[in-house]
Amino acid sequence: QVQVAESGGGLVQAGGSLRLSCAASGSIFSLNVMSWYRQAPGKQRESVAHIGSGGDTNYADSVKGRFTISRDNGKNAVDLQMNSLKPEDTAVYYCRIYQGGWTYWGQGTQVTVSS
Repeated sequence: QVQVAESGGGLVQAGGSLRLSCAASGSIFSLNVMSWYRQAPGKQRESVAHIGSGGDTNYADSVKGRFTISRDNGKNAVDLQMNSLKPEDTAVYYCRIYQGGWTYWGQGTQVTVSS
């Protein structure tokens, strides 16, 4: 079994920064994709950023140039550095791990950006 836990959400003013962290525990494979998704009120969950085991990354157009995803394979952890935050970034942010055909989600952490 795999457990995923996020931390680091909070309230920030527009233009500010936040760093989200996610730690996975349990049976973690060496090959996996770690990702961040978000879901705003009344909207569908959307992809934010992905990073593979080799460090290859992919970002949603809406966050390119502002967000940076990184991982520590030794700690089974993934971070999301969010800069130049906008009110439209307000959402619950979820960490996801995809490995071996299985998907594991964290419980989510709230990010609120005030204007």
